[in-house]
Amino acid sequence: MGRDTRKSGSMVGAAVAAGLASRGVDVRTLGIVPTGLASFETRRGGFDLGVIISASHNPAEDNGIKVLGPSGAKLDEDSEQEIESLIDDFRADPLDGLAVGGIELATGARERYCQWLESLVPEGLAGLRIAMDCAHGAAYEIAPSVFRQLGAEVVCVGVAPDGLNINAEGGATKPHSIQKLTQESRADLGISFDGDADRAVFSDSQGRLFNGDRMMAIWAGHWRKEGRMASPSVVGTVMSNGGFARYLSANGLDLQRAKVGDRNVTRMIGELGAQIGGEQSGHVIFPELGPTGDGLVTALELVRVLKREGKSLADHFDDFDPWPQILVNVNARANSGWDKGPKVSSSLASATARVGSRGRVVVRASGTQPMVRVMVEADDQSLRDEACQEIVEALCEELGGTVYSTVDLTYALGD
Repeated sequence: MGRDTRKSGSMVGAAVAAGLASRGVDVRTLGIVPTGLASFETRRGGFDLGVIISASHNPAEDNGIKVLGPSGAKLDEDSEQEIESLIDDFRADPLDGLAVGGIELATGARERYCQWLESLVPEGLAGLRIAMDCAHGAAYEIAPSVFRQLGAEVVCVGVAPDGLNINAEGGATKPHSIQKLTQESRADLGISFDGDADRAVFSDSQGRLFNGDRMMAIWAGHWRKEGRMASPSVVGTVMSNGGFARYLSANGLDLQRAKVGDRNVTRMIGELGAQIGGEQSGHVIFPELGPTGDGLVTALELVRVLKREGKSLADHFDDFDPWPQILVNVNARANSGWDKGPKVSSSLASATARVGSRGRVVVRASGTQPMVRVMVEADDQSLRDEACQEIVEALCEELGGTVYSTVDLTYALGD
């Protein structure tokens, strides 16, 4: 069991550990560690379950419980629902003091994980100056240490957690922080993690954002040229940019789109035998290295490619031009049949026809909030905006919705 730096983490972790031990389960606690370390130790150590106390990129007041299976992968939705139903209906006689499990501090886990990470970059990182934002989160000690051990000079922010500042000032969902730091520190590139470090986004020396699409394009393009891409498939999501898809196609690779969500990406990676998959948010999975997102692995894999090529991250900015892409979040009660009303259904059909082969229209109800997300991309910004506006107006009129936020995703993050 590991946790991030939230104030509530020790309380929630203690409750979970006590509950498990009360039913005869032995628990080994890791303390504050990235999600990737918990996954690594679960699968390496032969554990039956892994638990991570974290709300990832959410603010400090939130918290949650992630459960991993023996492989180190997140449990599927059905298993999670089964656990919730068992909690709701729990009835059992207490165990006596001889039958309960033990709670002990795990030893050696950090050292094993760090040594493994360092082994991923045999070329070393000597000569690189790296800016790093750890979001006052779980990677605040381990990430700078690993990169320094590999020979890089590291300039850090977000490494003074107080239990309340996780994700507050920067991190992977607030990339302006790393973009500014990279320029001000004259670093070769910048790396930004979120609270539990399961994702990473990047800045080049000019302060330009590199999201998950761009990271995967660089990695897949390099290893394709090296003859190391056994599968031509790269797994993205319905949010992945059309310019990214065009770049992959030009390099003999094929973008396959999963539904939004890392579980969906992981599932499609397995089905296709792909070697990489991920989301614009920087949540990237390398199945040969682990079954879940690990921001430190993502960062090391990118920097290793740059080191092998002798190029800077800035050299890759013009690899492809992203298509104009926009996301509008509409506050609306997306009940069953929300898209079946005459105005909404007509606008969806009309906008899709208008964009045609020159782009995509993706409209979906949020799985976590009472809103509908409208994403439109096209090879022309005016076409994109006209199609998007048509759908948004219909949602507001027919569902009584209001626009919550509008994000131009062309050079930004997908979430």
